[in-house]
Amino acid sequence: MVPRWPLQAGGGGVRVGEAMGSLGKVLQAAVVLGLGAGLGLFLFVLVPPGEQRARDLLKDTPERNPQRRDEATKTKTLWMATLREAAETHENVAWRKDWNRQAGGRAA
Repeated sequence: MVPRWPLQAGGGGVRVGEAMGSLGKVLQAAVVLGLGAGLGLFLFVLVPPGEQRARDLLKDTPERNPQRRDEATKTKTLWMATLREAAETHENVAWRKDWNRQAGGRAA
């Protein structure tokens, strides 16, 4: 007779070998994932960009572009106007076909 775990009078339960096999697979998967994460972290620390390269990367960010910065400012202004209008009215502005329009009927 094969030992079962947990022991039950009716013979139900999980075989000890099956439980250990599943546990082994889970532990093996955890070890492989941990090794992969450790290797990635090691490479991340080992190969940082140089100081000049970091400056170049920061110089090329979209926020440095004046046109992009103006577009972002305009977008934020439109969002804030829409939120302000939604807070001031009982109408659900999300149900409008043109939800960007102002209360006076003009387009933003």
